[in-house]
Amino acid sequence: MASVYWNRLSGACAGQTGGAYLQADPTVQYAAGRPGEWWWKPPSVEAYQTVQSPYNTYLRPGLPPTAIASPGLSAIVAAAQPAETQYCFFVARADGSHVFATTFAEHQVNVALYQGR
Repeated sequence: MASVYWNRLSGACAGQTGGAYLQADPTVQYAAGRPGEWWWKPPSVEAYQTVQSPYNTYLRPGLPPTAIASPGLSAIVAAAQPAETQYCFFVARADGSHVFATTFAEHQVNVALYQGR
């Protein structure tokens, strides 16, 4: 996952330039979080546009102003030394694993397959 975000930030993804939008769901979840209800289930990805926050990486390019939550050592190492991939997208599967894609078209297929959209 870290490589996907590095690829997006560096402009390695087709049609992007450095400082691109991460469009990371967890940053919006962090911004919209409420005590006892930390994971918001939006009706669509477009609903993320309604969350006004410096942490909303759908509305603001680049990294959020601080870390979200408390990353563990493995997350810090992954962010500092990401795998070298061509991936620009990923989507969660029902079993907690993820499937990765290089192109937006591949990503759209994965979203339809694994999230029923």
